[in-house]
Amino acid sequence: MPNRSQIQARAAMMRVRFEAAGAHVVDTPLLQPAGTLLDLYGEDIRARAYVTSDALRGEQMLRPDFTLPVVQMHMSEGAEPARYTYSGEVFRRQEHDPDRANEYIQVGYEVFDREDPAGADAEVFSLFALQLRGLPLRAATGDIGVLIAAVAGLKTTDRRKAALMRHLWRPRRFRVLLDRYAGRKAGLEGRDALLDAADPLAIDVPMIGKRRAPEILDRIEALREDRAAPPISDNELAGLETLLNVRETMPFALEQLRDVAVDLPQITPALDRLEARIAALQARGVDVNTLDFEASYGRTSMEYYDGFVFGFYAEGRPDLPPVATGGRYDALTRQLGDGAEIPAIGGVIRPDLMLEIEEAAQ
Repeated sequence: MPNRSQIQARAAMMRVRFEAAGAHVVDTPLLQPAGTLLDLYGEDIRARAYVTSDALRGEQMLRPDFTLPVVQMHMSEGAEPARYTYSGEVFRRQEHDPDRANEYIQVGYEVFDREDPAGADAEVFSLFALQLRGLPLRAATGDIGVLIAAVAGLKTTDRRKAALMRHLWRPRRFRVLLDRYAGRKAGLEGRDALLDAADPLAIDVPMIGKRRAPEILDRIEALREDRAAPPISDNELAGLETLLNVRETMPFALEQLRDVAVDLPQITPALDRLEARIAALQARGVDVNTLDFEASYGRTSMEYYDGFVFGFYAEGRPDLPPVATGGRYDALTRQLGDGAEIPAIGGVIRPDLMLEIEEAAQ
């Protein structure tokens, strides 16, 4: 297994290569304010991060990744366009797999550029592929923006679309909701009786929990409105199901998705961006005819990705996490920019996994 000095040396070498591509070296504090992370990810982040606190600064988390603090830094003081690189430790709790590291080094590259988003996508992916050249890795790509556009354009209620959007990154829950909104799945036992009752709270039981009667009644009214809404049409449902199952090389995936756009025309702008990205990748020498594209790829990774996503995986080593991952996070700059925004994409590489794969191949 590689030792710490070897990992740090590899990280430094990779960072120098990103500097040569025009990136400015940045660093961020190990302790990050927990409030921002909780606002973005909800309480789920507690299961993945180390949490501490002090009397002056309140609740803090050991840095779970670099992207969020780098975005905060750029949105408060960065010029544009801008490119950043960094290397350092991140921390992730591991409660189910003792063999996975809870502290490891990441090397990253982030691009903030509004002039040519497709070109920035291709720049980041091709630079990562260059850093990883020679390793037996499989590259996977996707585009969360296509699915976001598909859901946003459904002919259904805003409340239903908001629920589906919240669970884009939880595929099982998303599937359950989709089946329910399409009328394929019956409601919970006893729900109809509750919704049909003239006074749903006329029951002789104590009020337990934090929700008060007005909140409960508001929720019941929302459920009544949802029950009265017409189901998602068969054409839209079939289009979504076909979209989610697209898995091909990039050009063929685009061709299949153009067919899906007949039933889901709202995805056409996202497909135009995908087509521009394919052209930009080709211009940088990437063989898109052998590059995998999965429409569902990225739905179990960081929830701030909202466009192009990619990852590099060790062939024959399913036990290893991805060696590199990245994606576009335009919406995150809006959330952290206090009214400002800028298209942005970045990714991280794990030098420890690179060295482990190299040692195994010797």
